[in-house]
Amino acid sequence: MFKGSYVALVTPFKGGAFDEAAYRAFVEWHIEQGTDGLVPCGTTGESPTLSHEEHKRVVEVCIETAAGRVPVIAGAGSNSTAEAVDLTRHAKAAGADAALVVTPYYNKPSQEGMYQHYKAINDGCDLPIIIYNIPGRCIVDMTVETMARLAKLPNIVGVKDATKDLARPMNTRLAIGPEFCQLSGEDGTVLPFLAGGGHGCISVTANVAPALCARMHRAWRDGDMAEAATLNDRLMPLHMALFCESSPSPIKYAVSLLGKCDDEVRLPLIGISESSKQLVQSAMRSVGVLN
Repeated sequence: MFKGSYVALVTPFKGGAFDEAAYRAFVEWHIEQGTDGLVPCGTTGESPTLSHEEHKRVVEVCIETAAGRVPVIAGAGSNSTAEAVDLTRHAKAAGADAALVVTPYYNKPSQEGMYQHYKAINDGCDLPIIIYNIPGRCIVDMTVETMARLAKLPNIVGVKDATKDLARPMNTRLAIGPEFCQLSGEDGTVLPFLAGGGHGCISVTANVAPALCARMHRAWRDGDMAEAATLNDRLMPLHMALFCESSPSPIKYAVSLLGKCDDEVRLPLIGISESSKQLVQSAMRSVGVLN
């Protein structure tokens, strides 16, 4: 079972290329800070603008650097089923603990189409698969009924839920059972998500506040609801500021303020405005992650 604070890692760039040295140092820092698990090549890692070669190298570097100290859930999604199978097979060969596979974007498959997409990936590679359901980016929303069908397949083990529907984790737990791993994809709703049956979060905010995010999840698991609520309240302004513009531009800027990488993003993303920079800086200071 994957649980706790997983970070949706940014992908550092320098001069347009993958900054491998910065990435290795960033992964090491996260492990030192207590992050429970790593997620390379998700949306926050700018997977849409990574070449397949770059995507695979980022996954390899993350797994090599983690060296088994924490789990790695490798992004492996595509709106092409064949590409998703290939990326999942690569994740398996590289040593990932699971693959994060987003619902197919742009081509708007039906519920049956989504079922067949994930079934083909399940059948094509023996690696645990986390469904990434994010209707705001992909348009399609996988229903609980479709997810329950998929959960009967041996490799479909959980979901990253970015629907913002706080009834969803409860309905999913009732339909599938408590053993089905539910990870929030929304930092701002993580505490009620956990209360509804969730097991953790794949977090954007953890890129810059890894220790605080990990402490909040640890407090929840330990039954210290007061501490979890206090930390959640403390983090909330940062959660909001990091989505002041299209993600991951704000979080890339925030990470750069910590000196962990440049704030370079790839087109069609651009750097955030000066007013947004001030908002991000203010939120980071209020939380205590920037002096």
